[in-house]
Parts: sequence; C-alpha cells; structure tokens
Amino acid sequence: MLSDDEFNQWCCCLKLSEKAQQEIQHVRSSAPSRRVRGAHNNVTGRYPSRKMGLSIQFESHKVELPFIYQLEHDKDVLEYYDQPPSFKLSYQEASGRNLGFYITPDFFVIHTNSVGWVECKPEDKLNQLAKKSSRRYVLGDENQWHSPPAEQYAQQFGFFFRLWSNAEINWTLHRNLEFLADYYKSNAFEVTKATRNTILSMISAQPGITLANLLHHSEGVSTDDIYHLIANEEIYVNLTASPLVEAEKCLLFVDQLYEETYNAIILSQSTTNTIHSLGVELIPGITVLYSGKSLTITLVGETEVLLQTSEQQIVTLTLSTFDELVKQGKITKSTTQKTDEINNQVMDLFKKASFPDLMAANRRYRLIQPYLDGQPIKTNTPQERSLRIWLRAYRQAQQKYGYGYLGILHFENKKGNRNRKLPQHILNLIDKFIIERYETKKQKGKQSVYNEFVHFCVETGISELQVPSYKTFIKEIKKRSGYEQTLKREGLRSAYRLEPFYWELEVTTPRHGDFPFHICHIDHTESDIELRCSKTGKVLGRAWITLLVDAFSRRILAVYASYDPPSYRSCMMVLRICVKRYGRLPQTIVTDNAKEFYSTYFETLLALFECTLKHRPSSKSRFSSVCERLFGTTNTQFFYNLAGNTQITKKVRLMTKSVNPKNLSLWTLGWLYLYLCEWAYSIYDIIEHPGLEGQSPREVFSAGIAQYGSRDHRRISYDENFRILTLPTTNKSRAKVQPGKGVKVEQKYYWSNTFRDPEIENTSVDVRYDPFNAGIAYAYVQGQWVECISEYYSLFRGRSEKEIQIATTQLKKQKQNHASSYRIRAKQLGEFLASLEVEEILLEQRLRDKQAQEVFQVIEGEIPLLSPYNQTPNVDEEKEQDKLNSSTESELEVNELVNPQKLKIFKIY
Repeated sequence: MLSDDEFNQWCCCLKLSEKAQQEIQHVRSSAPSRRVRGAHNNVTGRYPSRKMGLSIQFESHKVELPFIYQLEHDKDVLEYYDQPPSFKLSYQEASGRNLGFYITPDFFVIHTNSVGWVECKPEDKLNQLAKKSSRRYVLGDENQWHSPPAEQYAQQFGFFFRLWSNAEINWTLHRNLEFLADYYKSNAFEVTKATRNTILSMISAQPGITLANLLHHSEGVSTDDIYHLIANEEIYVNLTASPLVEAEKCLLFVDQLYEETYNAIILSQSTTNTIHSLGVELIPGITVLYSGKSLTITLVGETEVLLQTSEQQIVTLTLSTFDELVKQGKITKSTTQKTDEINNQVMDLFKKASFPDLMAANRRYRLIQPYLDGQPIKTNTPQERSLRIWLRAYRQAQQKYGYGYLGILHFENKKGNRNRKLPQHILNLIDKFIIERYETKKQKGKQSVYNEFVHFCVETGISELQVPSYKTFIKEIKKRSGYEQTLKREGLRSAYRLEPFYWELEVTTPRHGDFPFHICHIDHTESDIELRCSKTGKVLGRAWITLLVDAFSRRILAVYASYDPPSYRSCMMVLRICVKRYGRLPQTIVTDNAKEFYSTYFETLLALFECTLKHRPSSKSRFSSVCERLFGTTNTQFFYNLAGNTQITKKVRLMTKSVNPKNLSLWTLGWLYLYLCEWAYSIYDIIEHPGLEGQSPREVFSAGIAQYGSRDHRRISYDENFRILTLPTTNKSRAKVQPGKGVKVEQKYYWSNTFRDPEIENTSVDVRYDPFNAGIAYAYVQGQWVECISEYYSLFRGRSEKEIQIATTQLKKQKQNHASSYRIRAKQLGEFLASLEVEEILLEQRLRDKQAQEVFQVIEGEIPLLSPYNQTPNVDEEKEQDKLNSSTESELEVNELVNPQKLKIFKIY
C-alpha cells in the first residue's frame, strides 16, 4: 500500500483535483460498504492479499476472484479496494423514463497512471442486462462493455469506470497463478547459486525442453527450486499457453526472446508449396492456425468472418483479408481437424446403432466380403440385387468416411413414419396448458389440468376426434419432467436433487485441485453413536465430528471430535491438528455457509497465514460432496461396527429397550477419538479409493508432493506461539493495560507481572483467551506472548467458554428485570458458578468438557486414562460373576476393546 508521502506524490504526478483526491481518500479510509453473501449458485469468499495486507472479498470465484489475481500480479496496480462506498447514478432510459439509484461497484483500483471503479459481471448476465437496460449496458466496437451513466459520473473526478466480464479471463493463466501462489507468497525461499546454474544450463542446452523432461532428468534438483525460478521469472514459460500441471505441454526457455526465436524456427519448416496446397473451407466449426495459434471459425457472413481464440476472444476479418492471409500461408487449416471430425462422426454413428443393427451389418459384411476381394457377383441369384446395393453403399461410405462398414449399417429404429399424428396446433395447445396450468406454484393435479384442457377444446369447437386422450396428455407432461418442471412447481430446494450433477472438467475449476493442499474442505457431522462419561458412566449423547479433507488426494488431513455443536472452536482445532501433522495449512479452504465459518476468529487465522476462504452456495450440498461422501464412509466402515451405534434409530417403530443405543453405549469420547484417528490416518489412508483410479489417498498425496513440490518454505512451526494464534480474541483484538488491574478480556480482568513495567502500563496490547480454560488469557508484550491469570482464577480455572455462556444465561434469567437488562460482572458470575444451585444445570456440560480433555490428550499423542466404569470393582467373586452373566456378548467385547492393558495401540502421528 502507498504511504501518505507516496500517495501525495502520486496525486501530483496525475495532477488530480482536490475533489478527486478527497474521493480517493474517502475510499481508502472506508471499510467495505457491505459484506458479500452467496446466492443459490455463486461461491463467495475472501482472498488474502499481500499487496494490500488484508483480505479482499469476492462474490464469485469465476468472475471476481480471477480479476483479483490479475490485480495482485499486475505491477501497474498500486492499490485496490473491494466494495467501495456507493454512489448515485441518474440517466434516462430509451422509453423516456428517468431512473436514479445507488450502485456499489466491486472494486476501486489505483493504477500508476489512472484510477477508477470496476464492476465485474458474467458475460451472459451482461447480455441479459443489455436487453433490459440498453442505455446502461452497451457493448462497444472492440467487444468491450461500457456503462455510459457510470462513466459520466466518473469523468467529473477524472476517473474511469470499467465493466469487466469473465470473457476476458485467461483461465490457463489463472490456473497457473494459483499453482504458483505458494512461491509468490514466500520471500524466505532461496535457490542456491549452484542449483540455479544447473537448471539454467540444462534449459540453455535444450531450448524448448518440456517441464516434464526437466523434472525427470534434473537429478539433485528439487521441484520446488524449478517452480520458484518460474515464479521469480528466472525461467521463462508462457503461463497463458499451457497449465503447469500438464508438464509435458509446457516449454521452458531462458527468456522470452528464446521462445520467440524457437516458434519462428518451427513455423518456418513449412514450404510454400505445402502452404498453398492446404485450402481452407469457410465452414463454422473448422479450426485454422494463425502464427501457431488455433482459431475456430464461428460465423461466416457476406463480407466478414468471425473467429474465436482459445481464450474465447472474438477476431473479425473481412473475406478479402482472410483469403489474402491464406494465400500468404499465414492462415492454414489444422492438419488434424478433418481426421478428428471423421473419427467423431464415426463414433457418433456407432453409439446410435442398436445391438440388432450391428448384428445385421455384420451379416451383410460377411456376405459381401468375398466380392470385396475381387470375386465376381453371381448373376441370376436371389441376393444379386441386395449384394450390389450393399457393395455400392460400402464403397460410397469408404470414400466419405474412410470406413465402408458405415454404408451397410442400417438404423432400424429410424425407419417408418415417425411424424406426430396429432396436428401441430393441438400439440402447441397441450404445451400451453402444461406451462400455464400445470407448471405453477399451485401444483395442480394432472387430472385437473387435463379436465380444463378438454373443456377448453370443447368450448373452442375442436372436434372430439382431435382431442387427445388422458394417456397422451400424461406422456407430454412426462416429456417435460425433471429439474425445470420441479423448479416451477415446488421451488429451488425440491428441484436441487434433480439438477444435473457433474464434476467440472473445464479449466475454470480443476476437478480435484491441482496439487496436495490446493483445495481442502471443512465440514461437520454428528456421529452415529451414543457415548458415555469416562468418570461416571452417564450417557452424554452423540459427539460432533469435524473433518479437513484434501480434495486432490481425498486424504483426511485432520479430524476433531467434541460434544459441543459446530463453532469456531471446532474450526480452529482442526486447523491446529493439520499444522501439527503436516506443518502447513491449505491454500484454499472450502466451507458451507454455517455461521462458524463466518467467525471473525476463523477468518482472521486464515488471513494471517494467507489462506483463501470460499463459501459454497447455499443449499448446494454437492459442492462439498468430498466431505459428504466421506461422512457416509466413516459411518459404514467405523461407527456402525461399534456398540451403541444409532442405526436402529432410523427405524423408530422397531426400536425396543433391548436395542436402544443409549442402553448399549460403552464408548467414551477419548477412546472413540483415539480409534477414529487410527482409522482415518492409518486404515482409510491406505485403502484404494474408487475415485482415484485404484490408488489410495496416501499414494496420490505422496505422488503429488513429489511432482508438484513439497513447498516446505510455507511450513508453520507447531509451537506455543502458533497454538496461541489459534485461540480467539476480542472484537477489538487489543486491550489496554490498566495499572493494578491488567487487561480486560470478555468482561474479566487478567494479570501478569510483566504489566508492572511503567512502559507497558496504559498501552494497548494484543490479547487472546482460551475457550477451554477461562482462568487464563494471553497478551503480546514486548515481542512475546505472556500468560495472564484471571482475578478470580480459582473460580474460572478449567471452565470452558461454553459452560460460562450457559451460566451467564441462567444468571440473567434469575436476576433479569423486565424493564432493563441485567449486567453480569465477573465476581457475581464466579460466585454463581461456585454455588450449589448451578451444579445441576452445568453438570452435563462440565462432564462433556472433562471428556474433551481426553481428546486433547490424543491430539498430543497421549493415550486416555482407563475409564473407571470399565474397571473391575473390588467386589466378591459371586457379584462379579453375576455381573458377567448379565452382560451381553457385545458389551464384553467392547469392554475388552477399550481396555488399554489388553490392546496394542498403534502410533497415530
């Protein structure tokens, strides 16, 4: 970001008016005017900008996020701000109506020599808006969109206003920028001089060497070194040409001049005779080559021809210019185009043929095969005419397609009169009634709509012979059934289950991410098993499981279990476990729209470690199908094999006391989490995954690290400082050190002896608090985090944030005055927590918090203590035998299982 002096100097260079400078300062000093929210079909999120030093919001990961990447890597861009303050536009529509309204552009961008607003929209949306508001959205001569009213408003300041569409995105470049993001973000990574010389000498010796060959033959050189040199532009690769993940297609050069020379040499291999012998047919869909780049003919007019580049850009040429370029050999047809078209056409014909069609064609081929070898056809035979027809069709197909077999392949299902028997006006009338009467929110029945249809036909004088039957009417309705019909009748949520489901194979979004830790999902589910307290044996209910899953390898990076419903605490803990196991965080994290994923603490932690956060569209669970399917796998492979699982609860009428999961539960949270980690990290990890082409998640993960770099320069040390950074802070994140009292955190004072320093008193310091222990907090003093003790440490020690919230709510209920709210003070809250009247209210939460300590033991690599209710009590032999006789077989098995003295524990980490 620009300093005040740099900003003033920049304003002087551009000779901006005082009014313009005030407008810019207003934008720079203002927070985003609104928080973006996702609709039913867009992915929102936050991008951690190094250029701006803060998180930038985006409303679509296919429009605004790619634009943010361009701004981030454009050296001409000095600053940019998301959701700048709104301003009012006024203009007159074509109908003569005067309109006035406020708009909030997506970005305010400061360039070296210009400044202004940018609005990002999808191309198809702009086309729709142009039809609706023809004077607000205008497509210019060079396929550049304009907004005349907004441009007129910007001109008063000397600014620009630009409409930017996704048609301008080079998706290959965007994908490569994402791939290299870890190398752009690190300033500490260095390539040794010897390694740099080795890599550059290999490229100099073989200009145009593919990235795959360099990675394969560069012994002693890590993939991280190569990718770092590419990101640092010490190795030249055209990032707009091919994705780096497709290493066999990426050509490497020492600099751009070598690439230009290399391309010129390759193109010069064609001779003049060869060029002129290649005629180019002006047919839409044909691919031609111009300077080595592919162009597709999209439209042929009377005087002009339109061509489209691989980046979806439109090029317009006159027919005379196109012919001249063909004669000069600058435009040639693709040598593989004709073959590809023929092969595609052949495959289409084969797909349309039924099994009887193929059997009949094979019979005809066997009959004509002798005559294809040159034998004469016998005359005066019953099959003579048929043989001659088949031979002629065979030879015609051989010339047309290259495959004579297609000439004798007949499609029986296309024979006969397949035209509709009903008149077209009757069919149109049926469609009208289905659309206007059946496909509505009233959800009328089929019979009711058909009755209205028949009544209308009689009233309009249509002959009874032409009125279709109810069966025909139903068939027409079924032809239109599916997503669109359900959407019109039952709404978006009901129609979602019928929405076509497909993995995105386009370059706009890689299917599973491009490398390990590229795209990861976080989601929660309630475990299908009832658990008991390890101290009292009381049934505490079902725990919540949180998973962090790598989309590239389907590997479970971290798993966390807690009795508390999903909250920012679960999110922070699963990220803490990920760093403990792998020493890093994902590049992009995808979540749903639950409130815990909008937590300030969660967003701050991701911004601190430069992780992009994406929120999937509301009510679109398939966007997180990686996690959703894994939850099902966890149930079938793990939870359903344990005593106390809740499968039977899905059949409530069949559940009796003997099979009630609450009566059969034996597992505690600590032991369940221990074995859940064992299953997730050691068993599921090595099983072949059906979505990974027969490989296990661990194999795909390891291969991805080897090919796409370990990226160790992005490692995060799992130490006390990181653990404190994963703790929440206050709304202001800072607190003032008050002499003799300390810092105030969540309405409670915390003290440390470091606060006695006169230089520390009355200063503001960063603070954090432990949600699982309200007795302590942390303050960042003189470059280090120090532990602070609560003024009522004995009362708050070991009590969780959740328990205190429950107690606060209960205390307010007891002390509340209906006229005004009651303010809870720390001393009153502490005394209330220590009183007997609250014991029963908080008992269950306190037991659950105690069980959470066993989970923390497992996270740190320890084994939970033996559950007392599973130990053999000191009773006489007769009582012990009665107890064994009354136990079910499954209970005895699980008692054996949870006994650490009789079980071999495998190392988890």
